[in-house]
Amino acid sequence: MTIDLINPEPRTPLAKRRWRCRSASALALTLVFVGVGSASAQAREGVDVGKNSAFSNLVPADQVERSSAEQYVQMMQKASEQGALAGPEHPQLKRLRTIAAKIIPHALQWNPRASHWRWEVNLIGSKQINAFCMPGGKIAFYTGILDQLKLSDDEVAMVMGHEVAHALREHARERMGKSAATNIGASLLTQVLGLGQIGQTVTNYGAQLLTLQFSRDNESEADLVGMELAARAGYDPRAGVTLWQKMGAANKGAPPQWLSTHPSGTTRIGDIEANLPKVMPLYERVKTN
Repeated sequence: MTIDLINPEPRTPLAKRRWRCRSASALALTLVFVGVGSASAQAREGVDVGKNSAFSNLVPADQVERSSAEQYVQMMQKASEQGALAGPEHPQLKRLRTIAAKIIPHALQWNPRASHWRWEVNLIGSKQINAFCMPGGKIAFYTGILDQLKLSDDEVAMVMGHEVAHALREHARERMGKSAATNIGASLLTQVLGLGQIGQTVTNYGAQLLTLQFSRDNESEADLVGMELAARAGYDPRAGVTLWQKMGAANKGAPPQWLSTHPSGTTRIGDIEANLPKVMPLYERVKTN
């Protein structure tokens, strides 16, 4: 077999076919590496909080979301029976749903399951300074947090973004997974995954989804992810600072319920301020367009 030094394709038919196959394979491999290099070179805009905890994989997401939906329905029914559930024409509820409609489309990149969630937003008449988003996108605000803190739309978006972030980062599943691992024991975990014990964990915690206390890492993640969600939706992320200043001012003796499970203080505000440069361009782009 001879090869032309100017055109290095072999001259025999069989050799030509082999050479072309090798050339095509080499070209495909080169394109793959170029694609990988280009993807890695394009850093993601926004905050960086890493991947979801591996503990969340120990508990089936559909079971947690089903339990959450059942509990949410019960809560809304009880509020309705007490005359505390806002009707669809309530101005504050319409305000909340408008903000949610802008935030939710940006939630999908944080959790693929969110595209299948049946998102709901409701308002409950209560003096509680509280709000939540349960697994599966079940959002509720209490009138107390809106009225007593006199929240601007930007501040409401920060609260909502924070709570939605808990659901997207699956902090409830993580908490349940850690509990399951602790109660069952790591050495036995692989033996019981198919025997219903994990399902029992969901059952045990199902009635406690609103009272699960997240770790400081969870809260920090929710602050940052929520701030990005708000910024992408066109709400000023600097409102995170004024929000927590208001929450701190509301802490007279006993902290508000929302604040009691959401550690606050100068460190928290400092973390938000430190990450503002990562999300302000997102907000400014929306406002410019």
